[in-house]
Amino acid sequence: MGLFDLFKKHSELEQMYDIDFLESTSERVRQKQLAVQTCVNFIARIISQSEFRVRKDKKTIKDELYYRLNVRPNKNMSATHFWQTVVYKLIHDNECLIVKTDSDDLVIADDYYRIEYGLVEDIFQSVTIKDFTYQRTFRMSEVIFLEYDNEKLSKLIDTLYEDYGELIGRLLEFQKHKNQIRSTVDVDASQQKDEKTQARLQNFINNLYQSIKTKAFAIVPQQKGFKYEEHSKGLSGSGQSIEDINKATNGFLDQVAKALGLPPSLIHGEMADVEKQTRNAMIFCIDHLLKKIKDELNGKFIDKKDFLAGKQFSIRRVTYKDIFDIAVAADKWRSSSLADGHELRDKAGLDESDDPIHDKFIITKNYAETLEGGEKN
Repeated sequence: MGLFDLFKKHSELEQMYDIDFLESTSERVRQKQLAVQTCVNFIARIISQSEFRVRKDKKTIKDELYYRLNVRPNKNMSATHFWQTVVYKLIHDNECLIVKTDSDDLVIADDYYRIEYGLVEDIFQSVTIKDFTYQRTFRMSEVIFLEYDNEKLSKLIDTLYEDYGELIGRLLEFQKHKNQIRSTVDVDASQQKDEKTQARLQNFINNLYQSIKTKAFAIVPQQKGFKYEEHSKGLSGSGQSIEDINKATNGFLDQVAKALGLPPSLIHGEMADVEKQTRNAMIFCIDHLLKKIKDELNGKFIDKKDFLAGKQFSIRRVTYKDIFDIAVAADKWRSSSLADGHELRDKAGLDESDDPIHDKFIITKNYAETLEGGEKN
């Protein structure tokens, strides 16, 4: 409303009713999305670097399926983008549906309707990929269907955010309130002013406000019957600081990380015990998701007979150690005859070699002497 509507009768009450002083603090805070994106993207980036392999007789079978899972699942997505999207939907929505098209492309469903049965296969109807909706139905055995947990992460985050969101929002509002520049404008109302004069004064005040808001240094011209005065002194007193907002934000992020099985210190980028924290993240979060994916791929692409004969999926995830970091340990395993060359190559992520030397169990002299009961000259 215009400033000079104050000249109207009972206009003070009208202004009080027209201005909404109550605002939703939590709606303007985006810490919930930031926390979820930070944690989920952390997981997705790791899993998207994995290599999906079909192993038979300890050798990798590189066929059409290998190409689809590791290079180009469909015409519009790379393998990295594909698995990042799968992990995001799996964690955020609690489930993810992947459909194999008639051209052997693997596509991620954006929407679908699942009908569950007790003793027969579930079916999926109205499967939608972007702007295309299938008219046919899919049986459970015809799709790759991944489920995360029993409860949607979004429900958990929403419940948690009811407390943290209000807290963070109020802290932000306090900081704005503490550093707010307040001012008043006194206008001489004793003289009668026509509408044209009122409009000119209103425009002058609007320009004045905008200049003070956007410029570091602004000059306020003095006019007869017009007085501008600031009342910001003393507003920057003691109270909550920006550090309090950061603590509340980090607390919310920590809760999300714990819900996903991630060490909070790793998400914050702390370097103390980083190797230990990385190992915990791999064991309690990444390997858990990879096991779900591997079980589903084994169940849908490999029949029971071939699986029991040794053909199965193997997912080689990204490692936080270089192959040279395990050289000493590999040497100990080999020299003590605890493993042959093929077993060590498999643990290192390498294919089986045709060299017959890897078939043998080797024991070095110092271990052999110990087995014989003592050192010999």
